[in-house]
Amino acid sequence: MKAVFRENLGEALVGLAVVLLAGFFIVFAWRATGGAHGGGIKVTALFPNASGVNVGTDVRVAGLKVGQVTQQTLDPQSYQVAVTLALDPSVRLPADSSAAITSEGLLGSTFIALSPGGAEQPLKNGDTISDTQGAMDLMALIGQFINKPSAAPPSADQATGAGTTP
Repeated sequence: MKAVFRENLGEALVGLAVVLLAGFFIVFAWRATGGAHGGGIKVTALFPNASGVNVGTDVRVAGLKVGQVTQQTLDPQSYQVAVTLALDPSVRLPADSSAAITSEGLLGSTFIALSPGGAEQPLKNGDTISDTQGAMDLMALIGQFINKPSAAPPSADQATGAGTTP
C-alpha cells in the first residue's frame, strides 16, 4: 500500500494544486464580478431612460465600484425604469444622493454614477433615489447635429458689397 501511495504522490499533489487554484479562481471571479455585493443595501433609482443598463451593471462612486444593478422594472404609474441597486453596506451614502447613467468614454461600458448628497441620514434598505439623470442617446445627438439646418448662404449683393453705402 505504501508503494502505491509513493508512486502516485506526485499525481496527488498536482491534483491538489489544481483544485486549490480552481477554488482561488472562483473566489476571485466572484469578487471581481460583484457577487459579494448581492446581499448589500438594496435601493431603487427611478430613471426616465435606462438604455445600456442591465442586471450586473456597475454602480460607482467617484469611479470606485460600490455595487451593482440587481433588477429592472417599468413603473406603471410614471413609466420610468425602476432600477434596483445592491450597494456595499460599508459605503454609507447620504439619503439625498443622486444617480446618473454614464459611460467610460465614447465606446466604453455603461455604469451608474452615484453622487453623494449632504444629508446626515444614510441610504437604507428600501430607499428610493429620485434625483436621477437618464442615459444620453448618442445617436440622437449626432442626428441633431447632422440634420441641423445650416445658415443661408450670403446673397450676391452681400458677397460683392453692392448696395451698401459707406
